[in-house]
Formats: sequence, structure tokens, C-alpha cells
Amino acid sequence: MKTKLMQLPRSVLVGRKAVDDTTAVLSGLGLSGRALVVADSTTMDVAGKRVLQVLSKKYDVSSDVISDATIEEVNRTVDLIQDTGSRFIVAVGGGRVIDVSKLAAKYYGIEFASIPTAAAHDGIASSRASIKEDGNTVSKGANPPLAIIADTDIIAGAPYPLLASGCADIIAKYTSVLDWELARDKKKADDFSEYASALSRMSAKIIMDSAKTIKTGGEKSVRKVVKALISCGVAMSIAGSSRPASGSEHKFSHALDMVATSPALHGEQCGVGTIMMMYLHGGDWKLIRDSLKMIGAPTSAAELGIKDNFVVEALVKACEIRPERYTILEDKMLTHKQAEILARETGVIGG
Repeated sequence: MKTKLMQLPRSVLVGRKAVDDTTAVLSGLGLSGRALVVADSTTMDVAGKRVLQVLSKKYDVSSDVISDATIEEVNRTVDLIQDTGSRFIVAVGGGRVIDVSKLAAKYYGIEFASIPTAAAHDGIASSRASIKEDGNTVSKGANPPLAIIADTDIIAGAPYPLLASGCADIIAKYTSVLDWELARDKKKADDFSEYASALSRMSAKIIMDSAKTIKTGGEKSVRKVVKALISCGVAMSIAGSSRPASGSEHKFSHALDMVATSPALHGEQCGVGTIMMMYLHGGDWKLIRDSLKMIGAPTSAAELGIKDNFVVEALVKACEIRPERYTILEDKMLTHKQAEILARETGVIGG
């Protein structure tokens, strides 16, 4: 049995006006020296300026505005850390900001804190970063945030489709875990964790059971979704990999990013992928579809704003994404015709 290091967030604060306690949380963790606050042009206005104001009462602070989640932005942020003498990063934003920050923090060897402004996917708490490199989006290993400060008032103010996307990313854990179990049984993978898989599956169940109340929106819905997203991040930390949270449905989403002219939100694509992957697993794919509909997340190519042929192409191409990760897609090895039938049978295309 291999030795496995579990890295978990040390402090998690979820609630109204949570950003006002940013300094107390970070100083309580022993962080000192200059802070680098990273945001994009939108999230700097939404919450970044407020975080800068709060931190400046105790820390020297620098700031940076990124434009996209690219390896060039990561390298530029690393240079900025060095130039400013920053000792830790505070990422204020969505997936792009947090992914750039967590990877830059790893490369430079400093800590980072996550302050999400939306609950669109599980990147707010995970140890993986999705970064564009050489024209493709790749998943890179990083470290989970030392602290997560989720201000539910700020997140509730984000457009509802972002919250629905986060719910879809959580529901996708059902097929992620099924794929992991498949790899354990068929490929004798020795990295399977009952604890991590149970936590991931439980998070998905809570969201599906709460679909009606989540659709009403508001702070209580945000609180439930954020906690589930953080639980999924913890599951990955326990597993030491993204397996409990990323399977065939994520491969499909990454392939769709590559082939579609204008991809949808990551979580939305994963949700649609989960419908089809659950069908391949022989599970209750209609329950997945109906739960996504109840929440208000897309269930078809048309609702994603993506042409049907891109869905079929992505289903066939998905096996090329992380081929070492065995999933139902590697088990079935769909032909173009089979992929088209799958997408039509589940109502993802042709509706």
C-alpha cells in the first residue's frame, strides 16, 4: 500500500458577510507578510476591492487582475509574487481566478486562500487547476486552499445559472464514483477510497434531494451548494486524486471544450455528460435528467447552446482525455454511430 499525503483546508468560513472576517481567518492561520489579492475585472469590483480594504488594516497588500486561466497568466502571477515579495495569495473570483492562483501558489511555494464569488464548480476547494496550455485545457495538480471564505451574500448575488452549474458539477459525482468503482473492479486499481467515494456520492445525493428548494435561490440555497462543493474538494484530498469527482462526464466536458465553437459552463457540460454516462452505466439516467431540470440546469445540447454534432464528436474524442483514467467510455469504446444513438436516446440531441 502506497503512503498517501492528505492535504485539507485548515479553515472554512461560510456565511453572510464572511469576507469581513478575512483578516481574522488568515492571521489566525499564522499568515504574515505581504498579501497578493488576485481577481479578474468583474470580481475585483464584486468583492476584490472590499477584500483589499479589509486586509489592508493588518497586511501590506498588492493586487493583480487576470484575464484568463492560461499558463501565461500563471507564470506572470509567479513573477508578480516575486517582484512584490508577496508571502501568500488571496484569490477572489470564480474558477479562472482560483485556478491561476492555486497553481501560481504551488509553483512559488506559498499558501493561498480561496474567496469564491460564485458557486459554479468544485474548483473553489479542490487541489486541481484547469489551465489553458498550447491551445488545450489541461488539469494540473496543485494544493487545496489553506482557507476558504465563502460569503453567501456575494455568491447569492451572482447570476443563477452559475449556481445551477455548480449543482450539475456536484450531481456529476454519481458517475465519477461509478467510473472509479469500474476501474477498481476491471483494472484492479489500488487507489480506490471508500471514504472519498462515499463523501462524494453523499454530496451529490444532498443536492438532488434538495433540487426544489435550491431552485428558489437565495442565501440558504447558496449555503447548501457551497458546502457540497467543499465536501467534493475534501473527497479529492482524501483520495489524493480527482477520481471521486471527475470521471467520464468530465472527459466529455473537456472534449466538448476542444471541439465546440462556443463551450458552455464547465458544470453545465458535466451535468449533460452525466445523463449520458449514467445511461451507459445502466443506472437511472432519467432521475439525473429530471433533477437537473428541476434545478434549472441544461439537459440537452440545445440548452447548452451547442450544436448536436459537437456532442457526438466529443463523446468519441473523450477517450483521448487522460487515457490512463479508465471509465465507462474506455469500457464501451463508442463508435460515431453509437455515440449518436446514445445522445439521441437520452434526449441530449435531436430534441
